[in-house]
Amino acid sequence: MTMADTAENRFMLLYFNASGWANVADNAASAPLTNIYASLATADPGDAGSQTTSESAYTSYARVAVARTSGGWTVTANSVSPVADISFPACTGSTSTITYFGLGTASSGAGVLHWSGTVTPNISVASGVTPIIQNTTTVTID
Repeated sequence: MTMADTAENRFMLLYFNASGWANVADNAASAPLTNIYASLATADPGDAGSQTTSESAYTSYARVAVARTSGGWTVTANSVSPVADISFPACTGSTSTITYFGLGTASSGAGVLHWSGTVTPNISVASGVTPIIQNTTTVTID
């Protein structure tokens, strides 16, 4: 089964911009998610993974909150990109090779991982390096 292009776009707007989908879904929960938390991983977290699965652990690493609004994400057709580059804290020790990024619900801890994708080229993190997910990065529904 495939999802129609219009439905793909409405779903992306609902998730990333908290825009209601008339007669289908709204953002009226008592405590709706206001941020989407970007994370970095050293391996594929997989479909069953959480936000901590293979998560990077370089010194000073932390997830980054991106507003769940049109100011945080640009949705076009069945594709979404961050409005601005997502800059993670600079490494102050240890090393890590970033091969995946994730998007989920929590600023720390297991959290629910909703999306993950490859980072190409990989990011080699060492002291002084600031990993960045560029605003040209896209998440799509096929």
